[in-house]
Amino acid sequence: MCMKRVPKSPLRDRLATNLRVERAKLGWSQERLAQEASLNRTYLSAIERSEQNISIDNLWRLSQALQIPAEVLLTSRAADK
Repeated sequence: MCMKRVPKSPLRDRLATNLRVERAKLGWSQERLAQEASLNRTYLSAIERSEQNISIDNLWRLSQALQIPAEVLLTSRAADK
């Protein structure tokens, strides 16, 4: 059986970039953020490489750990435009 390959979305790339930026602002490692959000570090790493889809619940967990609104992780930044 062959699985259909779905192209990754620009939104996934935006999330990956914003997640790295917000984590760096706090000086946190992936391991620290994963721990704060109660997620697996390898899962977080795949999200930051734009290789993994993320559920809304996990997006919320990350935003809570970073103490920012979830929409910040999905929004284009002025410098990117």
